[in-house]
Amino acid sequence: MKPIRYLTVLTQFVLLLVSADKRHAQEKPIQLALFNPVQLFSENIPITGLRISLLYGKNTTVSGLDWGLINHTTSGVSKGVQFGLVGLNDADFMGWQNNFVNTTQGRFEGLQWGFVNYAGTVNGVQIGFVNYAENMTKGLQIGLVNIIKHGGQFPFFPIVNWAF
Repeated sequence: MKPIRYLTVLTQFVLLLVSADKRHAQEKPIQLALFNPVQLFSENIPITGLRISLLYGKNTTVSGLDWGLINHTTSGVSKGVQFGLVGLNDADFMGWQNNFVNTTQGRFEGLQWGFVNYAGTVNGVQIGFVNYAENMTKGLQIGLVNIIKHGGQFPFFPIVNWAF
């Protein structure tokens, strides 16, 4: 009886592995990009680990350290730390964006630190010369120009603005 039970469990385990989400199988631990499309892996591949973009790197998501001149993600949720001159996130970002210009079109959670910070929906802190949030659910802006279109204490306020 026991060998049949073990065989059944083993078969189920193998079937589970075979039917696993193909997206996770495509993730790569490292990306090196000169400029898109001159990079180790296609822009359609998510990176989990480290991406170094010498001029311009583009991938669906990056989870981990994203370092380069221009860092671009296109979909899903990117997580971790992003350092560079320009950080472009077409979707969501969780973590610390530390670029001269930070943009997150979707939901941003964490810290944006740069000269210009922009996010669709903010739950966190923006520190920069110009800070802009379409929506702020909970957070703080510190800078010369602070704009919260929806949900903030004030639509525009210099030095500090917030939503709680």
